[in-house]
Amino acid sequence: MAEKRRMTPVELVDKVMSSEHADVVRESVAWVAAELMEAEVAGQVGAELGEVAPERVTQRNGYRPRAWDTRAGEIELRIPKLRCGSYFPSFLEPRRRAEQALVAVVQEAYINGVSTRKVDRLVEQMGLHLSKDQVSRLCRGLDEQVQIFRERPLEGAYPYLWLDGKIEKVRERGGVRQKCLIIAYAVHESGRREVIGLDVGEAETEAFWREFLRSLRARGLRGVRLCVSDCHEGLKAAIGQVLSCPWQRCTVHFLRNMLGHCSKSQQPMISAAIRGIFSAASGQEARERLADVVERLEPVAPKVAQLVLDAEADLLGFYALPREHWSKLRSTNPLERVNREIGRRTDVVGIFPNDASLIRLAGAMLIEQNDEWLVSRRYLSQESLSAILDRDDHTHNDETKKEVTTLSAA
Repeated sequence: MAEKRRMTPVELVDKVMSSEHADVVRESVAWVAAELMEAEVAGQVGAELGEVAPERVTQRNGYRPRAWDTRAGEIELRIPKLRCGSYFPSFLEPRRRAEQALVAVVQEAYINGVSTRKVDRLVEQMGLHLSKDQVSRLCRGLDEQVQIFRERPLEGAYPYLWLDGKIEKVRERGGVRQKCLIIAYAVHESGRREVIGLDVGEAETEAFWREFLRSLRARGLRGVRLCVSDCHEGLKAAIGQVLSCPWQRCTVHFLRNMLGHCSKSQQPMISAAIRGIFSAASGQEARERLADVVERLEPVAPKVAQLVLDAEADLLGFYALPREHWSKLRSTNPLERVNREIGRRTDVVGIFPNDASLIRLAGAMLIEQNDEWLVSRRYLSQESLSAILDRDDHTHNDETKKEVTTLSAA
């Protein structure tokens, strides 16, 4: 099959100028795209079009058509094919899922009349000119991916579970309400981290958390040996009822709370004292350090001393697990980077037009994060996890029966 000769810039100009109905911008974009594809293919093949080169690794094999929708209009591309291997233009790489979600949310907010001047400027800066139908199609595609991700079965054991919540503003009839975006992360028995749950609720109530945890159980969550979260009485009660596992209070959040109960001059001393508890070499040493901290703080900060004493069991639970896991179990800090990324995107939107748009944006970001975790190095080694996982099937079946009974009673 004869290869079609590429058009030169001069020929392109002649064509545009001689054509009564030519679209200069669209023709220019089409030419640049064609040149870019040919350059990329030449680099992949190891030779220019028609060139005889000893370092050639494969041959071209014609073209395949593909429509490319751009702001300059629809362009019919001719994508080169190869006899061995494949080629896909770099400029056609699909936009990252999270960026698609952000675009969809901003556009939906704009179309529904809830945009602020900040959102207006963002729409203008991004050069977005999508119709309502285009926005709807984009939203439907993202919503389908997020739904599949949220409802996927959970296979295997998840010994460690982290629960976190973030307040976001959502527009409803009658005004704007604060709603809670809750996310569940876990370490699988393989040692890899996963995002296993996502939902939006009216408030962080016990009933809401209980329903969320039950949905995780219904999808297959099992084998939880420790649940880590911030202190919330409703969440703590729901964990006890649904998961029946030990609860670890986030030590970082606890320390921040304690600093709010003392003067600025006392904060460095109290911070150092409390941090020392969590660097102990054993659970027994940690309890001794905690008792010593309480004794030293009673004369100068009695309220902090009492709060530390009352939280002893919740703060030191991680010491019962393998030593190599301690630094990753005593707080929700390993999730802070992900939470900051979500916050960075949600801050752009400000007020979400509805619950679905909030779930769409957060879900799209979490899918990408989950994909990264699944292909990156293990968060915890399988050898260290085997020490806490019960591999006996009979024992697991007995535990499942007990858990079903507990859920029914609740």
